[in-house]
Amino acid sequence: MRHSIFTAEHEELRGAVRRFVATEVRPHVVEWEDAGQFPDDLFRRCGELGFLGLHFPTEWGGGGGDLATGLLFVEELARCGAGAIPMAISVQTHMATPALAEFGTDDQRERWLRPAIAGTKIGAIAITEPDAGSDVAAIRTRAVRDGDVWHVNGRKMFVTNGTRAHFLTLVAKTDPDSGHHGVSLLLVDTSLPGVRVSRRLEKLGMHSSDTAEIALDEVAVPANDLIGLEAGQGFRQLMWQLQYERLAGAAACVGHAAQTLDDTILYARERHAFGRPIAHHQVIAHKLADAATELSAARALLYSTTWAVMQGEYAVTEISMCKKYCAQVQNRLVDACVQVWGGAGYLEETGMPRAFRDARLQRIGGGTDEIMNEVIAKRLGITES
Repeated sequence: MRHSIFTAEHEELRGAVRRFVATEVRPHVVEWEDAGQFPDDLFRRCGELGFLGLHFPTEWGGGGGDLATGLLFVEELARCGAGAIPMAISVQTHMATPALAEFGTDDQRERWLRPAIAGTKIGAIAITEPDAGSDVAAIRTRAVRDGDVWHVNGRKMFVTNGTRAHFLTLVAKTDPDSGHHGVSLLLVDTSLPGVRVSRRLEKLGMHSSDTAEIALDEVAVPANDLIGLEAGQGFRQLMWQLQYERLAGAAACVGHAAQTLDDTILYARERHAFGRPIAHHQVIAHKLADAATELSAARALLYSTTWAVMQGEYAVTEISMCKKYCAQVQNRLVDACVQVWGGAGYLEETGMPRAFRDARLQRIGGGTDEIMNEVIAKRLGITES
């Protein structure tokens, strides 16, 4: 018997998000992509509708829902036709805020989590640096305690929402001699002196989402904006939070791929060649059948992994598999769909080039395929930890 992790309430939410996407997001995608950024008002609108806090506690303005609730939102938002929008919004919901919600103080939650859920403050996650990415222990950004402040110096790269963020969940070294144990998470108000966008980064895809390099020069961060009871807990907090980021990324892959496939099937039914719809040619029909099969497998892995986490499992192996596989399936599916569209698939007006570009990031951001394989291999005992 087929089993679903979604209840009738989940499906009601799915319908609401799908209507929101169809009426308030998808019609503006081309405009926002051309402008190079969607408006800040979209965060506020999502906050008004309760979408930014679906899985957060009600005491901070959230909906009190389960993990599936938040991932459902990301999956449906990803059907909007631009990967940049679910990426930027999921930074707000699944990357810059989970550690704050789980390990932060009530004061921190009041000042940063509540407005993030309302969409009135935009968050960003600042991990990667010009010389350090997946190797978090190699970061050079330093935070030195001096009384009631941390003096922060460093550079951060590939910061989504970086040009408009009100706060950063920042990874910094508070003890440079302790490897992973010397890493901490700090909440950094971007209005503080010394925080500046050193450059906006132009990307292959994800055009309507801003990405920045951020410089931090002698930034005095209040000591009470350290996440956690003491310094040195950041690596553990970050690894915990990354699991949510990777699941959200997988959900975005599935939603984006599903919409791309739906659009392509419709095109194949309407496009005629050799006297009949191209969908009626076996080679096209089978290509789409293969794509649909892989997408179904990816969705099943996403949902089963989500279910395991909802049962209390710390399913790092499955999450890593899910993140990697869903991204790979999305890329294969989009490539197959571009081929079905033929020459039209190479035209910007069809949206297929955007789908092709946006999909490529998913095999890099949040942990590359190679890093995911390393995690999987270690967790399975194939290689040494």
